[in-house]
Amino acid sequence: MTSFGARVAAALHAHGPLCVGIDPHESLLTEWGLDASAVGVREFGLRVVGAAAGRVGIVKPQVAFFERYGSAGFAALEDVLREARQAGLLVIADAKRGDIGSTMDGYAAAWLTPGSPLEADALTLSPYLGAESLRATLTTAIRHDKGAFVLAATSNPEAFALQSAQVVDVAAADGQSVAERVARDIAWVNGSAAFAGTLGPVGLVVGATVDRVVLGLSDDALRGAPILAPGFGAQGAEPRDLPALFGPVAGNVIASESRSILAAGPDRLAARISERSSMYGEAGRG
Repeated sequence: MTSFGARVAAALHAHGPLCVGIDPHESLLTEWGLDASAVGVREFGLRVVGAAAGRVGIVKPQVAFFERYGSAGFAALEDVLREARQAGLLVIADAKRGDIGSTMDGYAAAWLTPGSPLEADALTLSPYLGAESLRATLTTAIRHDKGAFVLAATSNPEAFALQSAQVVDVAAADGQSVAERVARDIAWVNGSAAFAGTLGPVGLVVGATVDRVVLGLSDDALRGAPILAPGFGAQGAEPRDLPALFGPVAGNVIASESRSILAAGPDRLAARISERSSMYGEAGRG
């Protein structure tokens, strides 16, 4: 199988940076005329997949909105993940898993093993029990040509205090921010000779509404990594902002939007996806 980074690069080249979030909030289910139930989130997710296929290259189901309905919700998510991947979409499972040892091995097996009921192309990961705790999971991802996106600088404002905090490292007290240290600690994966000349398999989550330079996420820190960028659309960033926000690494960015698209409703969904996608194309040509 082709490496995850190469598949991301191909999806970005073919369809542009827009990633459609599959976030079946209860209020959206109501607006779409669906029940707040496992049946409702399954129908919601499958409709989004149908509208996204052929219009974008990547979708991102938010696991929490399915998990709230228990085993039936997970069964609904399995159907959505499978249908999306069969439709040729890259699927990022937004589960933000982060733990240690055998627990992370279990998460890796659940989300990144071919043939698993919850198989996705990539998984979002939290590094706050130490980036080293993710090593086995990242190794599993690489072994199966899967990917991961590690939280570095998220778009929610309450994260800034932690992610901008200075690291105290007795071995190398260099004043790095937590966000910069996360980026440095996962760089070993993408720096492998196996991924030279293309995107690596391990990406970073960098919000479009944060000042990445203040957080130490320079162009060099991000080079070679796919960048999952929430914050576009309803949170305030617009497609035209992408080149200025990310500069030389803008071509690595997966711009995630959910509410700005899903609020269009089921009848206008496909048209809204096409509209937003074309806006990114115009920004790239500008």
